[in-house]
Amino acid sequence: MKKTNLYNNKKIALFFGIFLAIFILASFSTNGLTISKDMAIYEVLQSLGDEAVNHEIGEQDEELIRQGKELFINGITKDKKEKKTKLQSPHFKCISCHNTVIDEGDLKTMDAQARIDFCKENKLPILQGTTVYGIVNRTSFYNGDYQKKYEGNPRILKSHKDLREAVQLCAIECAQGRPLKNWELDAVLAYFWSIEFKIGDLRITDEEIEKINDWIKESENEKAIDFIKEQYAQQSPATFGNGPKDAREGFSGIEGNADNGKTIYDLSCLYCHKDKKYSLYELDKHKMTFQHLKRHIPKYDRYSIYQVSRYGAPSSAGKRAYMPQFTLEKMNDQQLEDLRAYVDKMAKE
Repeated sequence: MKKTNLYNNKKIALFFGIFLAIFILASFSTNGLTISKDMAIYEVLQSLGDEAVNHEIGEQDEELIRQGKELFINGITKDKKEKKTKLQSPHFKCISCHNTVIDEGDLKTMDAQARIDFCKENKLPILQGTTVYGIVNRTSFYNGDYQKKYEGNPRILKSHKDLREAVQLCAIECAQGRPLKNWELDAVLAYFWSIEFKIGDLRITDEEIEKINDWIKESENEKAIDFIKEQYAQQSPATFGNGPKDAREGFSGIEGNADNGKTIYDLSCLYCHKDKKYSLYELDKHKMTFQHLKRHIPKYDRYSIYQVSRYGAPSSAGKRAYMPQFTLEKMNDQQLEDLRAYVDKMAKE
C-alpha cells in the first residue's frame, strides 16, 4: 500500500514537473526572453546578442545616480564625504541646452517641426542640444558639423564614439567650465543609464511587440534587433545652416507663420533670455523688445535672430559663455521665418 502511494506521488510530481516545464516554455521564448513595454532597450538588445557599448557601467548605484542628476541639473553635488563639489560651470548648467525627457515628436528622423509641436504639447523647452533621455542607447556623439566646429580639439575624435569623452568635451567647451573628475563622470553616466529608452518609449504597437516576440521564439534575433533599432535614431545628426543671402528679405520663397514663431519665442528664446537666465541679453514680451529685435534682423550682430540662430554669439566681457547655434535639425529655415513673423507682428502691436 505504501509502495503504491509512493508510486502515485512520483507520478503526480512528474506530471506537475512536465506541466511546469510546458508552462515556462509557453510563457518565455527559446532564450528565456519575452519583450514587454517596461523593459530597458539595452537589456533587451544584449539578451538578443547585440554588441555591447563602451560606456556600459554595470550594476546601478542609486547614490551615484542621485549625484549625477544633481550635477546635470544644478552643476553641483556632494561627494561621499558630504562635501560640496566645486561648481562645474559659472555660466551654464547641462539643462541649459539639454532636456532630460523625450522631446522629439519623431524618434526616427528627429524632424525639427515635429519636435517643436511635441515640445509645445508637453510644455518643454526647445533647446539647441539633444535630450539626454536615451543617450546611452545611441552609438555616436558630436556628429556631423560638430566634428568641423571642434576640429583640432584633441577630444573631438574621442568623443565621437565615447560618451564619457563627449560629456567631458561638453563640460569644458560648451559649458565653459572645469573638467569633471572621474567619479563625477561615473555619476553622470549612472544618471544617463537611469533614463535610457524603454520599449514603451519607442511608440510601437502591441502587435509590433508581439511580432518581436515571435521572431525571438523562432530564434530570428537579428530581425528583432534591427526592428528595435529602426525605431529611434542611432545618432543625433547635426547640420549647420546659413542665414539668408539678404537678411532684409529673409529666406526666399518662405512665408513665416507667426503662431509657430510664438511657440519658438516662448519655449526657446525666453528659456535662456528671460530675466537674463543664461544670457546678458534680456528678452520679454514688451513691444519695445520686439522693436529692438526687428531693427536688428537685417544686421550681422548678436541681436539678429538670423545671426545668432545660425552662427551663435561669441562670449562678451565678463562672461566666457557664448550662445550656441541651432542646427537645421533643431531649427530650420522655415522656423526662423516663423520667428521673424512673430517678432514683426509683436513689434506692431
